[in-house]
Amino acid sequence: MTLPGSPYQGRDLTIYLCTRVLSRVAMLVQSVAVGWQVYDLTRSPLDLGLVGLVEFAPMFLLTLPAGELADRFDPRRILALSLLLEALSSGLLLGYSVLHPRQIWPLYAVLMLFGCARGFSGPAGRSLLPFLVPPERLAKSIAWASSISQVAVIAGPAVGGFAYALGPSVAYGGCLAAFLLAAAGTTTLRGRRPEPDTAILAGRIARVKEGVQFVRSRPIVLGAISLDLFAVLLGGATALLPVYARDILHVGPTGLGVLRSAPAVGAALVALYLVGRPLHRNVGSAMFAAVAVFGVATIVFGLSTHFALSLVSLGVLGASDQISVYIRSALVQFATPDPMRGRVSAVSTLFISSSNELGEFESGVTAALFGTVPAVVLGGIGTLVIVAVWMKLFPPLRTVDQMTEVVPA
Repeated sequence: MTLPGSPYQGRDLTIYLCTRVLSRVAMLVQSVAVGWQVYDLTRSPLDLGLVGLVEFAPMFLLTLPAGELADRFDPRRILALSLLLEALSSGLLLGYSVLHPRQIWPLYAVLMLFGCARGFSGPAGRSLLPFLVPPERLAKSIAWASSISQVAVIAGPAVGGFAYALGPSVAYGGCLAAFLLAAAGTTTLRGRRPEPDTAILAGRIARVKEGVQFVRSRPIVLGAISLDLFAVLLGGATALLPVYARDILHVGPTGLGVLRSAPAVGAALVALYLVGRPLHRNVGSAMFAAVAVFGVATIVFGLSTHFALSLVSLGVLGASDQISVYIRSALVQFATPDPMRGRVSAVSTLFISSSNELGEFESGVTAALFGTVPAVVLGGIGTLVIVAVWMKLFPPLRTVDQMTEVVPA
């Protein structure tokens, strides 16, 4: 319900969630298609790892400046333009598939363009939600956003696997349409507008540094996002799923889509539970426990040669990761003042991107050096080590009880 004179519109959260689902589904469909296409062309785990690296490089360079822009300008416009650039990337991948090339470098070039777009869309999208809902609804809206996002993460890989089985052009054409619809929906968002920043005359480099320094000065925020960074960096096995689907489990591109969807099924179940029963106490210790379960599930998946066991372990992995993501997202939002949401979201996005895309590269390199199964198992063990170390390094995060006790400095 919208109160008279309120800047918040009930429709905005719905539109925001729909656009995020569309863009998330498109990104995951494209990821499945690219992964299978690359491995089909090269049969090299290292080339799969390079997919993550070429996306990460431009994101690494652009994410922090993009966060500064999200604080300086309307994040709605930045997000809409970024989605248009992502649509262009899907269109180029569609053209690449139609031409049936045997060279892999044009695909990498398009992925670099896609990484540029994600460098801007990440900070803008993550900083936007607090301006669309009133403060008292923010925690529950974050839970809804996480829950709805998991619907996309379930559907995206499965749709990607089926679409790629029909042909890469079908997969990339669908992504093009979804990104365009998401961009159009973003332009209709209303809500509260950011207040003018009193430090607007400060140099852009100085403003970017302010965001980094804010994160460094808050052990709870730094500990939460860095725990996610290193845990997923070491424990992420997503980049190697095409190898498991083709050479270990022998389930083809459709099976690859199901494997990619399995973590999201577990995550969605947990996210729906959190919508009805949000975590109120011992959130810090719950986050560490969830990441430890993530590491154990990674080890089980790495050793599995049975499709059913692999699906179950991936489901547990996704469920535990969802708890960690929910707690981290809420802590960062509660701890960040409005004038710095874009820059802090940029730092958080950079950490998340490092864990995902750079983690794909790390997985590809270790698989090329030691083999696919040892690489995944070692990554799970590394995650457990990170949990133990971070519990010692960040006691304020370990002991935080309620999310609402974390307030902007």
